[in-house]
Amino acid sequence: MPQTAEQVLQDLKQQRYAPLYFLQGDEPYYIDLIAEYIEKNALSESEQGFNQLIMYGKDAEVNTILTHARRYPMMSERQVVIVKEAQEIQDFQTQGAQQLLEAYVKNPMPSTILVFCYKYKSLDSRKALGKAVSKFAVWVDSKKLYDNQIPDWILTYVKKRGFAIEETAVQMLADYIGNNLQRIANEIEKILINYKKDDPQVLINSDTVQKYVGISKEYNVFELQKALAVKDVIKANQIAHYFEANLKANPIIPVIALLYTFFSKLLLVHHSTDKTERGLATLLKINPFFVKEYRAAAVHYSLSKVMQNIHHLRMADMHAKGIDNTGGADGQILKELVFKLMH
Repeated sequence: MPQTAEQVLQDLKQQRYAPLYFLQGDEPYYIDLIAEYIEKNALSESEQGFNQLIMYGKDAEVNTILTHARRYPMMSERQVVIVKEAQEIQDFQTQGAQQLLEAYVKNPMPSTILVFCYKYKSLDSRKALGKAVSKFAVWVDSKKLYDNQIPDWILTYVKKRGFAIEETAVQMLADYIGNNLQRIANEIEKILINYKKDDPQVLINSDTVQKYVGISKEYNVFELQKALAVKDVIKANQIAHYFEANLKANPIIPVIALLYTFFSKLLLVHHSTDKTERGLATLLKINPFFVKEYRAAAVHYSLSKVMQNIHHLRMADMHAKGIDNTGGADGQILKELVFKLMH
């Protein structure tokens, strides 16, 4: 069974290193995090010059990598070999290369820390190499988080950094960025660099996010969603016109995706038999704070209108991607979409 990234990082922080790491999966954040930790901490700065090698898959073959891995360290108890973008190793899929690698996995050089960063792909655990890796190596399968897991991830990340964050700010980051963990972490760090760690006065809120992440305070997709929820025609159209004038900062596809999620959840509200705050929060997988927005929207949008709006959003998404588009620019597509959603 693969280990979690957290388990591996905990071992590394306690100086427990293994001779072989195989980091795979479609979420590159943890693959990079583990590899970077080993790169920066497994050897002292003076040891790295002779005993640390960073290779890239597209420039390497399996035999060359293993030749480096079998070398003895110089004036150090260990050496480090990190293969980045290992999914691009030229001969990785050939039978000969896989047999070579399988043999090494079963008998690795004890004085070498060999790390494979195998992004966006996974080994077949039914085949010989996959079985060997799962049995003899430190194996991490880094999977993408689902959208509804992102808020908890943000809360945990901020807490580990010694800060506190409001639920509204959490949801804003989750909705604005999506499930790109590296980008979320980068944006949080942009915020935190302005504050002292463990300062009890620091509470990251929506204003903080708007200020440091670069979201317009009045004209952003969250304000558009709020305006649509209560059918504030003037506000919604103001935001749509602002987006048209600032398309680079407000690309249409993420806007459509967020609104599609909103109306899809509104569909669940209409079908729910438990319309209590707790019941809807559990159903929609959101903080109870946001339930009132969905309740208000359910009053303004009937079940049939919600279904119609989901259709409008799908069509707008197709048009924005150039499918069945009669030639309308993104700004025009968005303005027409906002009109259709409210009328």
